[in-house]
Amino acid sequence: MQNKLGKAKKTRGKSPHTHRHRRKVPSIVDALVDEADIVIEVLDARFIDKTRNHKLEERVKMKGKVLIYVFNKSDLVDIEKIKMEKDLSDLKPSLFFSTVRRKGSATLRNLIKVEAKRLKKDDINLGVVGYPNTGKSSLINSLVGRSVSRTSSEAGFTKGIQKVKISDGVYLIDTPGVIPVEERFGVNKKLAKHSKIGAVTWYRASEPDMIIFEIMKEYPGILEGHYGIDSEGDPEILIERLGQKLKYFKKGGVVDEGRTAKQILRAWQEGKIKL
Repeated sequence: MQNKLGKAKKTRGKSPHTHRHRRKVPSIVDALVDEADIVIEVLDARFIDKTRNHKLEERVKMKGKVLIYVFNKSDLVDIEKIKMEKDLSDLKPSLFFSTVRRKGSATLRNLIKVEAKRLKKDDINLGVVGYPNTGKSSLINSLVGRSVSRTSSEAGFTKGIQKVKISDGVYLIDTPGVIPVEERFGVNKKLAKHSKIGAVTWYRASEPDMIIFEIMKEYPGILEGHYGIDSEGDPEILIERLGQKLKYFKKGGVVDEGRTAKQILRAWQEGKIKL
């Protein structure tokens, strides 16, 4: 049966169950939502609200498709604290997931089976979507049980789409990480958000000092506690003192603020700084 995304078929030098395509990202996502029976939205457990794509969710629901929320990287958060402080009642069905601790794969598979039975279809397509660097590829590899989707800490690493047969009659569709159109261009706060959640890799971030300012404003004391530096909430002082500590200097003994700020951002994106 032919479809918009293409049926998995044999290709020379590749797995017989994978089929790659290249399209513009918006058309890929639209086609995925149209083709998928179940859509898995991968969210960063540290930034659940920030990594939601509301327009995509609305499209999924409008099309009458099943939407499953997966809170990935749960090893970087206190799950019980999140459950106490955050109302997750509107995000159902959902589960916390960690590829690092290998937790959640069985629960997700069972959840997919339950939803698939309700659909009563011979062939089920699973769509996997999410912001860049939310861990979609790692989740897919864990779900399938073998390496079918290359992984990297580089934001936007996955190119094109992949359609993978994971069992008889069940196909999983992977797409690149997608930043909503309305967020691709705009004010500094939107661009800073992408760096904070890892959608823009740390070394590509413009104005990293401004991003550190936004992080300190939203999470007071976190960076200072991690580095053991009392900066009285001032990002300039934090960057200056950390730069001295790391010996990140320019000519003339001046602290390299850009390099220092990017190292902070790197530690933040790699989960070394706990919330």
